[in-house]
Amino acid sequence: MRQLVCPISTDKVDEKTTRINALIGILLVITSFAMNSSIFLIVLMADFFMRAFTQLKYSPISYVSYRLSNALNLKEKQIAKAPKIFAARLGFVMTMVIVGLFLAQLTTAAIIVSGLLMFFASLEFALGVCMGCIIYTYLVLPFYK
Repeated sequence: MRQLVCPISTDKVDEKTTRINALIGILLVITSFAMNSSIFLIVLMADFFMRAFTQLKYSPISYVSYRLSNALNLKEKQIAKAPKIFAARLGFVMTMVIVGLFLAQLTTAAIIVSGLLMFFASLEFALGVCMGCIIYTYLVLPFYK
């Protein structure tokens, strides 16, 4: 198997915070469909936008994750921020598609894309596997060579 290549930066983030972010994202998607309301998806989309395209230290979900991580006394582990920014950009695009499908009442398609987003987030939360790195390595990087 080819070695994964992630976007690189000197900026760091706490891995525990990013994993809690993933859990909160999963919960927001489930809540949105359970309550048949797009507001939770829109909140998630806005949060992904803040993480992906702004220089803010914390988005609202990241801030909650940071506080929760501290409250639970989870040991901090610094990891590269660039792969998480790329993953947030993918999350933003996916939630934008989900919101569009949801508002167009294409529920089955919205559930399929949501399932993919939750699968990616579950891998991050449970195993620390960044699908952003895998997608970057196999779908983005080959076009730059």
